[in-house]
Amino acid sequence: MKKYPAVLSCLALVALAPLTLAQTAAPAAPSATATPPPAASPVEPPVRVDASSPSPKKDNGTFLKRHESFLERGKAGPVGLLFLGDSITEGWKKAPHIWKAYYDEYQPANFGIGGDLTQHVIWRIENGELDGIHPKVTVLMIGTNNTGGYTAEEIIAADKRIVELIRAKIPETKVLLLAVFPRGAWKGRSGTVATAEHFMSIINEVNAGLAKLDDGVNVRFLDINEKFLGQDGKIPKAIMPDQLHPSAAGYQLWADAMRPLLTEMMR
Repeated sequence: MKKYPAVLSCLALVALAPLTLAQTAAPAAPSATATPPPAASPVEPPVRVDASSPSPKKDNGTFLKRHESFLERGKAGPVGLLFLGDSITEGWKKAPHIWKAYYDEYQPANFGIGGDLTQHVIWRIENGELDGIHPKVTVLMIGTNNTGGYTAEEIIAADKRIVELIRAKIPETKVLLLAVFPRGAWKGRSGTVATAEHFMSIINEVNAGLAKLDDGVNVRFLDINEKFLGQDGKIPKAIMPDQLHPSAAGYQLWADAMRPLLTEMMR
C-alpha cells in the first residue's frame, strides 16, 4: 500500500507531458510590426487588336502555312482573278467543279483562310501576298468573323482599309467588294449563343457602309444576300448547313449571282 502514492505521481507526470510539449511546439505569435506578404499582381486584360491594324493570327501554325502557300502561288504563275477572304472564300474547295467551270479561264487564285478577321487580311497583304501578282479583278469578302467583337463602324473602316491596300499594291486591279453574307445563330465555345438577329443587325449596317465604297469604276459593290434566303427570310440548311458556310449548292448560287458583274469587270 505504501507504493500507491509513487504510482499516482508518475501517472500525473505522464498526463502533464503532452501539455508541456504542445506549449513548447506552438509557434510564436506574429509581431505587430511584421511585414505583410506582397499582394498578388493583377492580371492584365487581353489587348484588343484594332480591326484596321495588321495582326497575324495565333493558331496551330495553319495561318502562316497558308500564307506561305499564297506567296508560292504568286511566284508560280499568272493570277488573273483573285479571291481574298476567310473560310467562306476558302470553302470554294467544296465545289471544285463550279470553280473550274466559272473561273478556270481567268487563271484564278484563292487566298482564303478560315477564321480570318480583317486585321489578319491586312497583315497578309502587308506581308507580301499581293506582291508580284496582277489580277484583273480581286473579289473581296471579309468581316463576318469580326461581328462577334467589333462594331459595324470598325468593320467598315477595316474593309475600307483593305480596299485601299489592294488598290495601292495593284492599282491596275478592280475590286469586286461583296456584301458580308447573311448568317444565323451561332454557339460559341463557351456555350453562349449569339442570335441571328444580333449578327444581322451588324451585318446589315456593315453592308450599307460598304455600298458607299462603290465608285462605279475601280471598286464595285455587290450584294447577293437575298439569294441565300428562303421565302421565310431564313437561310435554308441546304444552302448553309451551319448557317454560316455555304454548301456546294450555296457556291452555285454565289457563282451565278456574281457572274454578270464579274464578266463585265474582267473585260
